[in-house]
This record gives sequence, structure tokens and C-alpha cells, in this order.
Amino acid sequence: MIFLENLGVILTLLAGAIAALLPGIGSAKAVGHVGEMATGVLTEDPNKFGKLLILQALPGTQGIYGLLTWFMVVFQSGLLTGQPDISWQNGLSFVMAVLPITIVGYFSAIYQGRVSAGGVALVAKRPEEQSKALVMAAMVETYAILALLASVLSIFRIS
Repeated sequence: MIFLENLGVILTLLAGAIAALLPGIGSAKAVGHVGEMATGVLTEDPNKFGKLLILQALPGTQGIYGLLTWFMVVFQSGLLTGQPDISWQNGLSFVMAVLPITIVGYFSAIYQGRVSAGGVALVAKRPEEQSKALVMAAMVETYAILALLASVLSIFRIS
């Protein structure tokens, strides 16, 4: 019955894990894809490195948001301060609270990577248009930020 006694802690750890894992996986996939495209462009023109690096870095932010959410879960739950007494209801609440950044963070990273990859193609042909490529990629970021906000506000409501 140790499992049932610790169900709240287990659910809380699961919440933190999925909050960090899925957006991190999405970011890694997207940053890798954009990096592949950027490397191809750099074989033709190494001077475009700075412009392309920014486009590659953009989809990595969702992974940062996921890690930030993980930290907030373990901090708010008391897991960082010692042996917390977390009910299974609170543990389940943490799981539900991280769902926005977990799901939206994963998908927005991938789609932001696709837009950034398109931006790499734009910069390859017209480097002066980099700002347009950045704005397009940043538009996807809006939804990751909204999801982060929803998760953070939900986490801080759990007592």
C-alpha cells in the first residue's frame, strides 16, 4: 500500500515530468529540424550564421517553459523543501494544471520549428527579410505563452 500512500507525490512528480518532457521533446525536434535546414544554407553562405541562429533558437523556448513549469510544480507542492504531504486530489490537480503547457508547448514548438524553417528558406534567398521571418515564427510563440500562463495560474491555485 506504499503506492496508495504516496499517490499524491507520484501524481505530482508525473505532472512535473510531463510538463518538462513533452515541450522539451517538441523543442528538441524543432530546433534540430531548423538546424538541419540552416546548416544547408550555411554551406552556401557562412555569413548568414547570426540571422539563422536566431530562427533556430526560437522553437527552443517551449522547452524552457516546460522546465519552468516543472520547477513551479515541485516548488508549490513542497517537493523541494522536504517530505511533502500531498493528497491524491492535489496530485491530480497538478497533473491537470500542467496540461496546457504540456500539450500546447509540444505542438507549438513543432509548428514554430516549421515556420522557422520557412524563415530559413526566406533568409537564404533574401537576407534583408529576416525580421519578417522572425515575426512569423514569433506569432506561434503567443500560444505557448498563453498556455504557460494558464498552467502557472492553475498551479498557484493548488494548496
